[in-house]
Amino acid sequence: MTTDPQPSPTGRLATVRRPFQWLVILALSLLFVALLELAALPAALLIGPMFAGIVCGINGATVRIPIPVFAAAQSIVGCLIAASISPGIFPVFLTEWPLFLGVVAATVFASSVLGWLISRWRVLPGTTAVWGSSPGAATAMVLMAGAFGADQRLVAFMQYLRVIFVSMAAALIARLWVDTSGVEVPPLVWFPHLEPVLFATTIAIGLGGTLAGRLLRLPSPYFLGAMILGTVLRLGAGIEFQLPQWLLAASYAAVGTSIGLNFTMPILRHAARALPQIVASILILIAMCGGLAWLISRTLGIDPLTAYLATSPGGMDSIAIIAAASHDVDISFVMALQTVRFLVVLLLGPGIARLVARAVRE
Repeated sequence: MTTDPQPSPTGRLATVRRPFQWLVILALSLLFVALLELAALPAALLIGPMFAGIVCGINGATVRIPIPVFAAAQSIVGCLIAASISPGIFPVFLTEWPLFLGVVAATVFASSVLGWLISRWRVLPGTTAVWGSSPGAATAMVLMAGAFGADQRLVAFMQYLRVIFVSMAAALIARLWVDTSGVEVPPLVWFPHLEPVLFATTIAIGLGGTLAGRLLRLPSPYFLGAMILGTVLRLGAGIEFQLPQWLLAASYAAVGTSIGLNFTMPILRHAARALPQIVASILILIAMCGGLAWLISRTLGIDPLTAYLATSPGGMDSIAIIAAASHDVDISFVMALQTVRFLVVLLLGPGIARLVARAVRE
């Protein structure tokens, strides 16, 4: 993870005792999460603590998430990604693989060009611009970016801003085709009954993946180690996971707070100056994916909403919820294309980032 040296004792929180700093972070996190939930914005449990960390970080907070806690949070996110990769995507992929690869290639190419332009115009550094523009799962892209030398703070700023834009655009477009007024959102169960074997298996996979990632010296070892081990066991042995909401919330909060606390006033000003260009790149990518959806719908006869949700650049969890609200949407097609694109970006992301950074230098 990219971090700054421990901040100098400046700012309102710099001279405050550490327990009180944690209380301030907790209170602000709860406030931001509540506001984001009221506004029906996605990823509130991660973005809220990140906002709280930013506010405290630029005001001189000296506390930091302990490395073992941050490592555990990354491994849980890795298990979550592994659990979302269903064996059911393979029949869909085998049936439509030329279409899938074509759409994924076009999306990755467009996002890479946008990243290259952002870095070429000196808005953001090369690797940071590429990882921030990558159309994969936002949290995964942020964790990977830090392992490859990108500025994790600015990548998080770009990724989560795009998650909000993409999710809101998808919800708005879905409303044009689907009446969701009568759809009841299932109640959120924070403390479900724990299945001892499933829960112990999940924790063991997270721990084993973390150790394997360190031994193999993987980039972002805690996240990638747990994700790779979990995916192999899920697809190869049918292993199931149990990830209760309280555990996911704690993991999201640890990742978000850790990223936010590393923001400083200069980096925040830089992000604010880059905001117009970043928003423009997000809107261009959304429009380009919308064009691909229109082309798929017209040429292959796939219904427009299924095509649009399948090609939306990011926000897999939000896209899945929107897709599930309609009986007309082919959810297997949507999630198969989203999953294939994520895996391709995960594999090609480091190489593309290095290539763009080299091209900018030349």
